[in-house]
Amino acid sequence: MKRLENIPNPINMDKKEVLDLLLKEEYGYLPSSPYAVEASEENRDEGFFGGKAILSKMKLHFKAEWGNSEFTFYYVRPKRIKEPVPAFIHINFRDLIPDKYQPTEEIIDAGYAIFTIYYNDVTTDNGDFTNGIAGVLYPDGTRKPDQCGKIGLWAWSASAVMDYVQTLPEIRKDRVSVIGHSRLGKTALLAGATDERFFCAISNDSGNSGAALSRITTGEKIRDITRSFPYWFCENYRKYIDKENELPFDQNYLIAANVPHKVYVASAVGDGWACPDAEYLSCVAASEYYVKNGLKGFEHPDRLPEIGDVFHNGDIAYHMRDFGHALNRTDWNHYIDYLNSCK
Repeated sequence: MKRLENIPNPINMDKKEVLDLLLKEEYGYLPSSPYAVEASEENRDEGFFGGKAILSKMKLHFKAEWGNSEFTFYYVRPKRIKEPVPAFIHINFRDLIPDKYQPTEEIIDAGYAIFTIYYNDVTTDNGDFTNGIAGVLYPDGTRKPDQCGKIGLWAWSASAVMDYVQTLPEIRKDRVSVIGHSRLGKTALLAGATDERFFCAISNDSGNSGAALSRITTGEKIRDITRSFPYWFCENYRKYIDKENELPFDQNYLIAANVPHKVYVASAVGDGWACPDAEYLSCVAASEYYVKNGLKGFEHPDRLPEIGDVFHNGDIAYHMRDFGHALNRTDWNHYIDYLNSCK
């Protein structure tokens, strides 16, 4: 497509090079993985949704070379399915089960378990780096220019929960997907890029500095996002304010870095700030990298997306729905349909 003529292509780079560039210049390097993880159950509801599910409030305790800490998450699983089930790790905005962005009963009815992380329990969504795991990693509240911001720490937490999930016999270890909406959609893509154990990384309306190409977005710009939320990224990212064309990468690199697993990008026609066209074209631009690495790329028509488009035939998937910026049941149904169709 003509609009991709000036978009950098990582085709001659290996994944490590692609990821290193993103971490150094945009998200910051994440802390090292924990060497010990365990979870304790704080309370349990055996009668959730009329008895067809179990809800557990859990606390994850971890030990890492840079310190020890803990955070809360929730675990809901279907009760009567005997074989191991697939699962989602959902990084969410609220401490609610179910939630307007998480139709938990429908997810359970589809045969999935779900682990939910309330992102502020990991570290708060502001410039305070002295609380949660940020306070352990950055004890004086400051960080180096290439150390990660809050998006990196939330992505790290999804991988820490994944460590625990790998110990559960009732979960299919090879079918655990990470999902998030908006800023947490950016987080899900980064979690997928940094952790190959995920089956699919799902980005819902992630927009600028997520799935959307920075060079062509007609919505949010790097100036806007780093002015309002500088703490999401590493400090190096600010040098590209009003210099999108000088970026040594674009957001198709983030999708490409999710090789070797699947990635799903979703847009909403009424979400102009996230620029659906730029999210879609990022999938197009990343497709060649997937194919080069032996995967199916993004199968799509030679046009921009339209309301109702659902493209599920590749290892990069996409849909465009109507209405605005949200993670709703329509989105979840598409994600489940796609995951169910995967062999």
